[in-house]
Amino acid sequence: MDNGLSVTMNTFLPYVYVIMSGIVNTLILSITGFILATVLGLIFSFIEIYGPNIISLIIDWMLRIIRGIPLVLMLFIIFYGLPQLGIRFSPIVSAILGIGIIDSAYQAQLFRGIIITVSERQLEAAYSIGLSTWNAFRYIVIPQAFRIALPAWINEFSIVLKDSSMAYAIGVTEIFTQAIHVANATMDYLTPLVFVSIIYFLICYPLSQLSNHLHKKLSLMGFI
Repeated sequence: MDNGLSVTMNTFLPYVYVIMSGIVNTLILSITGFILATVLGLIFSFIEIYGPNIISLIIDWMLRIIRGIPLVLMLFIIFYGLPQLGIRFSPIVSAILGIGIIDSAYQAQLFRGIIITVSERQLEAAYSIGLSTWNAFRYIVIPQAFRIALPAWINEFSIVLKDSSMAYAIGVTEIFTQAIHVANATMDYLTPLVFVSIIYFLICYPLSQLSNHLHKKLSLMGFI
């Protein structure tokens, strides 16, 4: 059995570089998709809270619908569906847009709940010194919301990182895609997939620990 494991590892080791070559695209998808989701999430939460009732209602239902759509379906709509309307994106741009749109619905929900907790008196004080609603949101609400949301926000990035593997469905060569290619070439699916699982774990676990640390720290400070 040891000999079999040794042969498997010797066969797999030359392919480690192939799998790791996809880490750049994994990080690009995760980071840019997450940034896009954060920007959209903040905009949507602002409109939901401060926008006219009818627009707020429309945004609320739009986000409910988006949260009900699987990421892989959104990727197919963007990459395969939009070209029928003359709108074409490369696989990696399609994946970034899909990840950003889907995660923005969850981040909007996260920020909306936290923003509402910000004292109305603080907003009234902002208005009293001449700040507009947007500037009050920008300079007073967002900094406090981010401070409170930070633990959950970091966890959300871990989710996005793992969801980036869905880009495999439209041909983006991230680490999961490369692992599948190696598995098909070697007919050994266990080793490359376990290897990729370890990579995800090594990235996500420290983020989870950081999130837990920040949550405890904010709790002790009375922010949560």
